[in-house]
Amino acid sequence: MADLEYTAENGVGTILLNRPQAKNAFTFDMIEAWADALRSARTDPDVRVVVLTGSGNAFCSGIDLSVLEAVGDEPFALKSMLTDRIHEVARAVDALSKPIIAAVNGVAVGAGMDMALMCDIRVLTQSARMSEGYIRVGLVPGDGGCYYLPRLVGMSKALELLWTGDFVDAEEASRIGLATKVFADSEFDEGYQAFARKLAEQPPINVAMIKRAAQQSVHTDLRTALDLISSHLAVVHGTKDSIEARAAFSERRTPSFHGR
Repeated sequence: MADLEYTAENGVGTILLNRPQAKNAFTFDMIEAWADALRSARTDPDVRVVVLTGSGNAFCSGIDLSVLEAVGDEPFALKSMLTDRIHEVARAVDALSKPIIAAVNGVAVGAGMDMALMCDIRVLTQSARMSEGYIRVGLVPGDGGCYYLPRLVGMSKALELLWTGDFVDAEEASRIGLATKVFADSEFDEGYQAFARKLAEQPPINVAMIKRAAQQSVHTDLRTALDLISSHLAVVHGTKDSIEARAAFSERRTPSFHGR
């Protein structure tokens, strides 16, 4: 079996990190397959939602340390390794207008936590734990932690977690806004899959435009955000899915969406 597997079914594309013996620590080959899977999902009209999860009892323990050893200590080589290879995933996530869910099935540490942070939504199993962890090994967050974490939990809490490397359990993650849902371990697979299907059943153009508007509003002023959303609404209003949604609402029936 491959160290990373990508499958698509019923509108949901699933990226499975599949190195349970290494707590799903990623290699360069996995990063390449990971970014390719995200690019495939972006252009596949049959995929409406993407799920990222791990096999075994871990989500992702970050980069495989043997990868760092192979790169060596030369500063520019390390920078290039991050920019040209590891950060490919973050750029592919940023280009994805479809929802991406991190189904955190166990421990997520360092870059593994960062990979969860860059997703739109995080759902956790009850036994999951998350830690930035970099400071414990004398490093700084190399995969976007300093960008994503303050936007999710606020600057003070983010700095606390980044400076201490402390673990956050599922209950705390939910309390501070890192997780939107927590499922009992025995109900986790069924829970996150049902949630992904629920999003996949929504009209995809509307979902994409809501995601773009929400993300862009963080970086702009009110007037610009309102101007943007008025354009989005005007475009969406004439799509077949929008017309179908209004008809189904009036007729009190379940709508059927097709992406146009």
